[in-house]
Amino acid sequence: MIALTVNGKKVQVDVAPDTPILWVLRDHLGLTGTKYSCGIAQCGACTVHLNGEPIRACVTPVSAAVGKKILTIEALNSTVGRAVQAAWERLEVVQCGYCQSGQIMSAVALLSHNKKPNDADIDQAMHGNLCRCATYQRIRAAIKDAAHHLV
Repeated sequence: MIALTVNGKKVQVDVAPDTPILWVLRDHLGLTGTKYSCGIAQCGACTVHLNGEPIRACVTPVSAAVGKKILTIEALNSTVGRAVQAAWERLEVVQCGYCQSGQIMSAVALLSHNKKPNDADIDQAMHGNLCRCATYQRIRAAIKDAAHHLV
């Protein structure tokens, strides 16, 4: 059994230590907001926070999360999280929506550390979060909008 803290709750899962966090979240804990897409940490759809930092859950073994806090899109209710989600809605960022939980988690991590990001900051933070619908301009605008509402 592996003991974890997921979305503020202590849980135990009976999985191998090398099981990717993604599969623990989706298959063992029923948290399906974190998406599977590439499986090789190249698309960002599986992004969650581990101790406040964005990670790719598809390649991060569950053993790396022992003693740390995992946060998924389902429990994103911080001031920054609410600002980002509201901006996403205001600017109608979502097209198909598949990548958006990973996009939002990366945006929240950025704005949690940098309340006034410039374009280069946004590009660096969002690098590796792919959107097949190419909503990149709306994503950038929503991050700037959320930042504006945080100050």
